Amino acid sequence: MRGTIAGLATPHPLGATLPGLYADDEFAQALCSGLDEVLAPVIGTLDNLPAYLDLATAPDDLVPWLARWVGMAVQANLPVERQRELLQSAVDLQGWLGTPLGVHLTLEALFGATAELEESGGSSWSTDPHAPLPGDPVPSVRVRVSGGGPALDGDQVEAVVAAVTPAHVLRQVDLS
Repeated sequence: MRGTIAGLATPHPLGATLPGLYADDEFAQALCSGLDEVLAPVIGTLDNLPAYLDLATAPDDLVPWLARWVGMAVQANLPVERQRELLQSAVDLQGWLGTPLGVHLTLEALFGATAELEESGGSSWSTDPHAPLPGDPVPSVRVRVSGGGPALDGDQVEAVVAAVTPAHVLRQVDLS
């Protein structure tokens, strides 16, 4: 956790910026010195803000907060390096949410599992406006998950599939 750091000097001491009238005033200089001590960590944080927002250099306790920025819930029991890896993959996968590739890549990133998807939809073209539509009238997806080790939890996999597929699509998850 960040906070005050004993002996941290401020790069911009307030006492030096006071008008000449207060330059020799002990009370004004002491007040500014106290404010410098309080503001030094704030100034240090703001000066290093890009490092706080970079996954490679962000403090460990900031990683779960950064995860919430991209809509990801990180399990607290995971090692911080694994949290960083998952967060990086979540950022990369944002554009693929709701697609078969997104489901496949998400399951691979989280569980090391491979997924095979069967969708009910389809696409075609026709010059006849009354031509039959391809696929089933009710959208659905069947996800067959393999690999990922024996500790693969079906409830977790189903929750992840539900999170990365469109809300109106019926889902069926099979573990093998």
